[in-house]
Amino acid sequence: LSEINKQQKDYNWLTAELIKWKMFDGKESEGLVFKPENFDPKKKYPVIFYFYEQDADGLYNYRAPAPSASTINIPYFVSNGYIVMDPNIHYKDGEPGESAYNSVVSAAKHMSKFSWVDSTKMAIQGQSWGGYQVAYLVTRTKMFAAAGAGAPVANMTSAYGGIRWGTGMNRQFQYERTQTRIGATLWQRPDLYIKNSPLFKVDKIATPLMIMHNDADGAVPWYQGIELFTAMRRLNKKVWMLQYNGEDHNLVERRNRKDLSIRLGQFFDHYLKGAPAAKWISEGVPAVAKGVDYGTEVPAEEKKAF
Repeated sequence: LSEINKQQKDYNWLTAELIKWKMFDGKESEGLVFKPENFDPKKKYPVIFYFYEQDADGLYNYRAPAPSASTINIPYFVSNGYIVMDPNIHYKDGEPGESAYNSVVSAAKHMSKFSWVDSTKMAIQGQSWGGYQVAYLVTRTKMFAAAGAGAPVANMTSAYGGIRWGTGMNRQFQYERTQTRIGATLWQRPDLYIKNSPLFKVDKIATPLMIMHNDADGAVPWYQGIELFTAMRRLNKKVWMLQYNGEDHNLVERRNRKDLSIRLGQFFDHYLKGAPAAKWISEGVPAVAKGVDYGTEVPAEEKKAF
């Protein structure tokens, strides 16, 4: 047998396994659980749930460590002492938000039964459609210690009438019949558009939320992230918004990917491992200081607290 990745043995790599559980509706679901090679069942691990739609068929995929374009890099987080779980989502027409709740929260409750899971240190993260589901879930449950939403749709009533800037294609079709699965026009079922929009339930959010949404996003309008961010700020919720100028739906520039990777690590390390908060978390960095003050250093007072 050939050994083409000899350097891999120098790192705490990952293992992947398929698990199954019963969702709240009584149906069986499945997902992937990633553990570090040095996994110790006597320890308790923080868990990050990453999801999009259905990824369980990727059990044997090779996952390369790399700077993040938008989502968590699974090898990086697992090698740094996290468990990562990727549950399949099962959808019901007209109920995309509750479908995510039925699938993801049931998976989290199932994982909480394992002695090696710290159920007080669990988080969720997703991008695009996954980002929407993250934004919805934090309006429905307080069981997650932190959340990261990339390019989330927050308000389906405003997003419905827009276009995909990258193609010029009208967005209405994807809400009615494709990924969003509402199954009706805005005028036929305005109640479903409102029910499934996180913006209208921001007052219920208690989970610290990190948003990434870029001003050149050609898939999900940038103003969707802005609507969610400003709503949470208005209600004094814990929220941060990362915006990389000139970047699209997913980051392309390597320097930006490295920056996002650093911030994802700092954010989840703080809320799931109790690490000192970097300046951008504890104090924030004004937009006018972008590119001058990165805020990734840990203030002296934060270090003293630890």
